Amino acid sequence: MTAADIGVIGGSGLYQMEALTEVEEVQVETPFGKPSDALIVGKLDGTPVAFLARHGRGHTLMPSELPFRANIYAMKSLGVKYLISASAVGSLKEAVKPVDMVIPDQFIDRTKNRVSTFFGNGLVAHITFGDPICQALATVLADAIVSLDLPEVTLHRGGTYVCMEGPAFSTKAESHLYRSWGATVVGMTNLPEAKLAREAEIAYATLALATDYDCWHPDHDSVTVEMVIGNLQKNAVNAQRVVREVVRRLSENPPPSEAHDALKYAIITPLAAAPDATKEQLSLLLEKYL
Repeated sequence: MTAADIGVIGGSGLYQMEALTEVEEVQVETPFGKPSDALIVGKLDGTPVAFLARHGRGHTLMPSELPFRANIYAMKSLGVKYLISASAVGSLKEAVKPVDMVIPDQFIDRTKNRVSTFFGNGLVAHITFGDPICQALATVLADAIVSLDLPEVTLHRGGTYVCMEGPAFSTKAESHLYRSWGATVVGMTNLPEAKLAREAEIAYATLALATDYDCWHPDHDSVTVEMVIGNLQKNAVNAQRVVREVVRRLSENPPPSEAHDALKYAIITPLAAAPDATKEQLSLLLEKYL
């Protein structure tokens, strides 16, 4: 199977990486079912990259329907060590304008129906998650954005991403509550990914792409579907440029990441006592500890 050290998960509006060459569609079977779509593996300026459309090509999966475990496991099976997650978000701050980019460093969990761990079934692990984003990868991402000097885009380093269940957007009361917490953006997908990536010992960072102000904003009612779609399209073009530059930088100087050893002290159950079926299911994650 084709291998890649760098993975990209594309959210709303980003369903493909146009600059990929030598493209191969890879169907990955995982112990947690099928991923959202085939993984697209190719080369970006000579560097192998694995791409996955989070909601499937054609956007057929709601946030609550996403096979998060299969998606991350599939990336791990291809050898991915660095994972960039591009995601459409609503802005909770006046300063974060539509088309701006945010690299969050914190999350708040407002989901209800998500499985966010590979573990269980007789094998317990507790990852440290105080800093849920790989800071080394986030720095590469931020530096890449700055170097590109994208028109209309302001970069916001750091911030809190509220991950809500969806598929409905926030009520105004919820939106104002999130603002009172000091949150920066709201989305529906990235927290389960971040938790699972950490358990899979993959460095993970979010590229949050603002499409609109959430419903708290006094001008919200003047936002049209056409405006949001236009912003999605701009974000997709900008995100592709950013990913290309990040890949170039990672290929030249891949940074060490604490995430790459996240399970070293996290596994609580003695592996000798864990059920063989569970160890077999998680063998890809556990192989260096067995």
